[in-house]
Amino acid sequence: MKQKLISLTVNRSLLIAVFAMLAMGACKSKKKVVEPTTVPAQTEQVSPTPAPTPAARSAEEMAVENLENAFNSVAGASNVTVANQSIQQALGMFSNQETPILIVIHEENGIKDYDEPTTIKNYLEYLKDTKKNLNYISDIRMDANGKVSELELRRK
Repeated sequence: MKQKLISLTVNRSLLIAVFAMLAMGACKSKKKVVEPTTVPAQTEQVSPTPAPTPAARSAEEMAVENLENAFNSVAGASNVTVANQSIQQALGMFSNQETPILIVIHEENGIKDYDEPTTIKNYLEYLKDTKKNLNYISDIRMDANGKVSELELRRK
């Protein structure tokens, strides 16, 4: 009985020791320590390369940015007067108030389904009423005067 008790205590001690070693091993980080390496000095002198010039933005890209800002300002206007002022500013970017706005509701295999066409005036009034701009500009067409002649929107 005494031998059985001793072997039981030894087994328990070994089992506890194994669990303790596993627990200690699990707490250590698995990342290896990386020693900094020294880079040999270069004998050649390298002239710094000039910074690339930023690509000139096209008129369409600038118009898209301006229109997105205008749509957000109409939707986020604090009152009707501010919204109406934003609408008048936005209408200045279009060839006329009847400029068509097409909203893509579905596209499959390159075939687009549009919501009922609307005009920019109606769309801006819609933004003013709902106070939400849920669409983004996916295609823009401009006339020779640099004004928007057609706009295609998609759901964000």
